[in-house]
Amino acid sequence: MQLSNTPVSYGFVAIVLHWVAAVVVFGMFALGFWMVDLTYYSSWYQRAPDIHRAIGVLLFCLIVLRLFWRLFTASPDALANHKRWEVIGARFAHGLLYVLVFVALVSGYLISTADGSFVSVFGWIEVPSVTGQIKQLEDTAGLVHYWSTWSLVALALAHSAGALKHHFIDRDNTLRRMFVPQRQEK
Repeated sequence: MQLSNTPVSYGFVAIVLHWVAAVVVFGMFALGFWMVDLTYYSSWYQRAPDIHRAIGVLLFCLIVLRLFWRLFTASPDALANHKRWEVIGARFAHGLLYVLVFVALVSGYLISTADGSFVSVFGWIEVPSVTGQIKQLEDTAGLVHYWSTWSLVALALAHSAGALKHHFIDRDNTLRRMFVPQRQEK
């Protein structure tokens, strides 16, 4: 099994990190979208935000791991049929996806800890507040969190549309190599 990336393919580690992060980001967005309409009398009123925060901390750790993996493992080369603007656009979009996910995660953390409290990760660990109590921080972080998550999901959908375009219209290996490590041609 090919663990690391090669010039023609993503390795197993990069593929797993990509898809786990993608599923968790969309799942967190769906959970956040659903939980904002919960009423005080809902049995999920306390549980849903606790789950959302705990998964957010774990997602932060996963994204840091993914970023380190990406920094220390060369990405596959662009395919020969990719146009220059597609390669530049993909690099820009990938960079912006990382920025948006970090902004969303940090702003979510700041919402939760603006009053000086900690974030419990399923009772395993407690992540303390680094800001203490700061007036208006929760509102400002909430606004940043709202727009960064919507932007993240919109960009992730555009990223997905680009991959589907490469698969169904260009009929190249762009999407395939993010599912299964490809063998190098000799």
